[in-house]
Amino acid sequence: MSEPEKQPGTDSAREQMRPAPVFAAATQPSYARTLFFGSDGLRPGWGLIFYFTAYYLLRRAAETFSYPRSVGALRVELLDECALLIAALLPSLVLARIEHRPWQAYGFALRNAFGKLFWIGTAWGIAALSLLMCTLSGIHAFAFGHVVLRGLRIERFALFWALMFVVVALFEEFFFRGYAQFTLARGVRFWPAAIALSCCFGILHLGNEGEQWRGAVAAACIGLFLCLTLRRTGNLWFAVGFHAAWDWGESFLYSVPDSGMKSPGHLLSSSLHGPAWLSGGSVGPEGSVVCFLVIAVTWAVFAWRYPRMVYRLPEVVTPSE
Repeated sequence: MSEPEKQPGTDSAREQMRPAPVFAAATQPSYARTLFFGSDGLRPGWGLIFYFTAYYLLRRAAETFSYPRSVGALRVELLDECALLIAALLPSLVLARIEHRPWQAYGFALRNAFGKLFWIGTAWGIAALSLLMCTLSGIHAFAFGHVVLRGLRIERFALFWALMFVVVALFEEFFFRGYAQFTLARGVRFWPAAIALSCCFGILHLGNEGEQWRGAVAAACIGLFLCLTLRRTGNLWFAVGFHAAWDWGESFLYSVPDSGMKSPGHLLSSSLHGPAWLSGGSVGPEGSVVCFLVIAVTWAVFAWRYPRMVYRLPEVVTPSE
């Protein structure tokens, strides 16, 4: 039997209907892009490397700047803290553009700046520290002494230290619980990231003169509590208020060492008494075992008062990406 005759144009029609071959090189992302970017943007590891490297370089650049002799030591200290804050913020602004995220995602919602949550956090910070100091006073481990400042010096130092510790709180909260917390949580989830960064927060306190391991552990626990406030309020403003008020209360109001450092221009001639494990010794009240009880009480009351998780958790990067 003879083969059936092919209809004219059949082969050309089939060729047109056949899908075009797919070339992987034309459709797949480049190796460099795959290395640096995942499905949800810049990979967390690279983001953290860029952030901490840029912060370090900016900090070193700021350290090379010399102030005029007319600038007093306390003002130099304030300017140095401002430089640290700028060094912590600038890399995150660049990374927000690279990652195509609103900068507020990193914890500083500008619309809430120094608003209600900040002042509530300030009240909580003063209340928690006052509970600690009154407890130490009740067990005769702390004596208030008497007021050593007079006249306008009280207002001047009170305002100066308030400004100083707001800047300190802004820097430390954003550096440890802002971009770094958000980005590390993308890789390992919120609480593992919070624990790791809070441990770093505590360890860095060991560099302070007069600091000891109990104070460093207490600082880490306070940092972990501030992570809870981030999770339950949705931003860092409660934490900034709490942090600033705690430091201001230690350094100026109750005039005790703050993480091993005692500041000039304090209000009282107060003193700590008894064994270091009870009074805190050179560390200050953060080195007392009573501090851990106060942190636990503060954690429990805050968790009861703010039961709902508000913080928007970043997506976790899976290993297959």
